[in-house]
Amino acid sequence: MKLNIVPARTGITWVKLGIKTFLQQPLAMSGLFFMFMALLSLATLVPFIGAALALALLPATTLGLMAATQEASKGKFPMPSILISAFRAGKQRMRAMILLGALYAIGFLALMGISSLIDGGQFAKLYLVGGKITEDMVLQSGFQMAMWVTLALYLPLSLLFWHAPALVHWHGVSPVKSLFFSLMACYKNGAALTVYGLVWTGIFLLAMVVVTLIAALLGNPMFAGLAMFPVALVMMAMFFTSIYFTFRDSFMPTPSGPTPEVAVLEPATRENSGDVT
Repeated sequence: MKLNIVPARTGITWVKLGIKTFLQQPLAMSGLFFMFMALLSLATLVPFIGAALALALLPATTLGLMAATQEASKGKFPMPSILISAFRAGKQRMRAMILLGALYAIGFLALMGISSLIDGGQFAKLYLVGGKITEDMVLQSGFQMAMWVTLALYLPLSLLFWHAPALVHWHGVSPVKSLFFSLMACYKNGAALTVYGLVWTGIFLLAMVVVTLIAALLGNPMFAGLAMFPVALVMMAMFFTSIYFTFRDSFMPTPSGPTPEVAVLEPATRENSGDVT
């Protein structure tokens, strides 16, 4: 495979393709996203290891949503079983995905451990275990610092794992190498990913403004609170649908070349056609 370098405007194309593909199969994609959320929520209920288990499952379940997007982009109806595609691809790749999940859980928990050194674990406990957030807690300088440090450290962690599940599943890349390839692809296509992130942020903010304006026009402030949750879920489902296209356009398969385990990421440039298929 080769690394494909795309122009910054491709970030907009990724957002459009995600929304378009979601609208082609809205029931399937929204249903799979709700199953994705439910699976992770159920994992957190496991005593003692719930939070770590949910984190470890995240790469595999995210891959399931990407596989569903791939099917939907071909005009097919993705079935619920596609969500566990990572565990149905043979023992070798299943073990690789489990290892990738373990690495993600370790990385995230280490990140939370660093934040605990700042505020005594308040932010980490709230995020991992849950609980009631209070105004006094938010106003504490230690809590705020822990939150910002966590966000800053999570960015490189997310880039390491952004393409990693797909590389492991579809290209047979080893977990450690997939992290390196993912980071390099995100770095080389940083402009497109930045535009992609900014556009999604703008869409989320616009949706909040629209819901708030509708509530104001109706004279019912409660409407905003009731409508925001399902709107946010649909927006998140669209966002996760679009992730597949960031991977698809970042790597080019080589018809004849080294095996995935030793493949070299050679830069290549290609204009994104914008086609869903």
